[in-house]
Amino acid sequence: MTKGWRRPFDDPIELGGLRLVTLLDAGEYISGLPKKEHAASAWQAAMEALMLVAEDGGPTMFARIGVMRALNRHYVPELNRKGKEPHWGRSKLKSDQ
Repeated sequence: MTKGWRRPFDDPIELGGLRLVTLLDAGEYISGLPKKEHAASAWQAAMEALMLVAEDGGPTMFARIGVMRALNRHYVPELNRKGKEPHWGRSKLKSDQ
């Protein structure tokens, strides 16, 4: 397995008009963030994952997951109230009928 910062992601990360294709692209993107943003634990974990994959090998998917988690750390999924309502009553067993 090849090592190094020039390894491409299996699936590039799209950020509006920016495209992160390699581990190096992602590392430079993180390094270019404002200091306060860069210091966030999610970005530090993403950078650590990038370094581990670039220097020790391993699947680039690990680094991609780290970057995606950092990018989406403020996302809160909307609660779907129209979904199936839970049934809070006691389960009916065949022997209870």
